[in-house]
Amino acid sequence: MGSFNCFILAFFVALTFSRVNVGLAARRLQQLPPLPPMPTSPRTGALPPLPSVPTLPQPTIPTLPTTQPTLPSLPSIPNLPSVPSFTLPPLPSMPSIPSISTIIPPIPFLSPPPSTTSP
Repeated sequence: MGSFNCFILAFFVALTFSRVNVGLAARRLQQLPPLPPMPTSPRTGALPPLPSVPTLPQPTIPTLPTTQPTLPSLPSIPNLPSVPSFTLPPLPSMPSIPSISTIIPPIPFLSPPPSTTSP
């Protein structure tokens, strides 16, 4: 567990220093003089035309069968033997639970100590 805490601390320190470097780099970039404008490329007329898309041959799709084959008949399920019935014995009655007041004796409240001076 101690090595895990050390790893978290090292990760936090590395993250903190990386954010400082990013902030300093951003400040340096903002202090640079503005960049010269980008030169424009000379246009030599219109763009060349795109080649036309050739037409592809259309494949022939086979026709689907319209009739369904007949399925074999399912075998009959054999008769299962009957399960004998049985009855459960009656549940035993629940024992009576004594109330808590009869188990725990009452706790006497302590009276305050007598005062040493009389009023």
